[in-house]
Amino acid sequence: MIIQISAGQGPSECQLAVAKLYEALREEYGDLEILSRTRGGEKGCFDSIRFRTERDLSGLEGTVLWICPSPFRKNHKRKNWYVDVSIIPEQAEITSDQEYRMEKFHCGGKGGQNVNKVESGVRVIHIPTGLAAQSTEERSQFLNRQRAMEKLQEKIAGLQRAQRDQQANAAWQEHNRIVRGNPVRVYRGEKFVLTATS
Repeated sequence: MIIQISAGQGPSECQLAVAKLYEALREEYGDLEILSRTRGGEKGCFDSIRFRTERDLSGLEGTVLWICPSPFRKNHKRKNWYVDVSIIPEQAEITSDQEYRMEKFHCGGKGGQNVNKVESGVRVIHIPTGLAAQSTEERSQFLNRQRAMEKLQEKIAGLQRAQRDQQANAAWQEHNRIVRGNPVRVYRGEKFVLTATS
């Protein structure tokens, strides 16, 4: 599961809450692996932190409230700081060593007596994704198989890039969405003590 904690458009206090919430969750659950983080304006603050965990933390999705006087601006009246916790859709990992189906066929066109007698054309299908590539350029089935695999690897790499872009786009959309009110958790004070859960 990939989770993102975000300050959205919030000030440094919200960015500090992002850092404190991540540390609190790491102490609580232990197995969090940081995937990316964007530094905030002040030391120790983060605009967003994205991490992976094997646990089901879907109950954390929503808004988290930190109630604390501003540690950056004395005499500031505001004490409620909100951060967003979102689950980012995880893309199925595509690996090149998964199952392939190989199809051989007769090649047409120039090539002399070899044409239509030997199955030298090769089509390779990546079963998990349905992507396919073929090669008929070479007279040798072995070389056509190599060429088809190279083309297929390029297609798989393109699909992986598209999926990473889609995931980054989903993370960006979540980063800008913070709903104030009905927090799933409430923390209080500079020590970031959990006082309420929904």
